[in-house]
Amino acid sequence: MVQLVGIVNLTEDSFSDGGRFLDLRQAIAHGERLIEDGADWLDLGAESSNPQGKRVDDQVEIERLAPVIRHFKNAGAKISVDTCKPSVMRAVLDLGADMINDVSGLQQTASVEALLAHPKVSAVLMHSRSAGPRAETIDRPHRDLIPEIIGFFRRRMEDLEARGLPRERIILDPGMGYFLGGNPQPSLQVLRHLRDLSVLGRPVYVSTSRKSFIGTVLGKDPSQRGAGTLATELWAIEHGATFIRTHDVAPLAQACRLWRAISDIV
Repeated sequence: MVQLVGIVNLTEDSFSDGGRFLDLRQAIAHGERLIEDGADWLDLGAESSNPQGKRVDDQVEIERLAPVIRHFKNAGAKISVDTCKPSVMRAVLDLGADMINDVSGLQQTASVEALLAHPKVSAVLMHSRSAGPRAETIDRPHRDLIPEIIGFFRRRMEDLEARGLPRERIILDPGMGYFLGGNPQPSLQVLRHLRDLSVLGRPVYVSTSRKSFIGTVLGKDPSQRGAGTLATELWAIEHGATFIRTHDVAPLAQACRLWRAISDIV
């Protein structure tokens, strides 16, 4: 069954809700609302990866995350943390984070070491065409993208296994939006061929929520991309995604519930 991952951005400059949940009370209230709406996980991020995002000092990132993690771990919630910094990983794992979501694909040795110290924690390994942890607005080709992604994941899992991190702990995110290209075709191509990733034998994690390619196709700004987001999320679920990371948990949870009711009727 699909797992819904609710996004809580503890940032000033995330592309669609930057600054809304930087305040601790607002962040906690938002996370509680997402759980009430049906989130199985909360994904907390304290530094934006959008092309215009500002770099956040490691300690500031930890200070933003720590009280929110403590609150939700005390409440029994499952917590994922979106970070590519080893020092932040170590801190949040010590606080009880259940998953690390690394947009840079666990490229740093210290990141792997942080995970090795917590053998029950899963890691989302994201594919990106960007040179660093920020997404880029460069138009890119899409024709050979699926073999590129499969090759990337095979190499990364082999490397991680050689370092002691078994593939059973790895979840695969093919990337979406600007991480694949400034044009919409790469994201559409990945969604169209999402089932091809099943050859890798690992759960697939998809995050299309309010992304640029939806805005380009529909001509909508981030605040108006709800319907487009839901369409891509349902497509992803139908084509093999195990995790859906989303800003808007309620409509997706309701759609999944109705979809199951239709499927289960006899």
